[in-house]
Amino acid sequence: MKQILLLAIAAMTFASCQQNTAKTPAESTAATSTTAEGTGTPVAAADAAVMTFDNGIYNFGKITTGEKVHYSYKFKNTGKSPLIISNATATCGCTIPEVPKEPIQPGAEGEIKVVFDSMGKFGMQDKVITVTSNANPSVAELHLTGEIQEAK
Repeated sequence: MKQILLLAIAAMTFASCQQNTAKTPAESTAATSTTAEGTGTPVAAADAAVMTFDNGIYNFGKITTGEKVHYSYKFKNTGKSPLIISNATATCGCTIPEVPKEPIQPGAEGEIKVVFDSMGKFGMQDKVITVTSNANPSVAELHLTGEIQEAK
């Protein structure tokens, strides 16, 4: 009898700990309208900011190992809302991006400054800077390419 009572208490405890994950029809509709079909990627509104780059690829040519490359990717907000850059990351710690902290108003221009340190690098390089923002699309990729030669 004690075992049955103990099992019943354990079953009620587990049942009360379960969370109800079922969504109402309104919640399901809202979730599908804000994400791309089957990808889970957020979709920006029609009047969202649009980040348009003058040039998304910069080739620094040939440099000697240890040199630093400084470059600014210039862009314009061609959308209808203020552009807010939330993050910028590079493929390795040798490339450091610096983004504007203030929102870029529609029609205004901005720049993402990048410093690449070639110390310890050799050969062809393609460093990718991933920029995340409220723009449409929300993720942009910039490339910094070139060749690093050994010092003579």
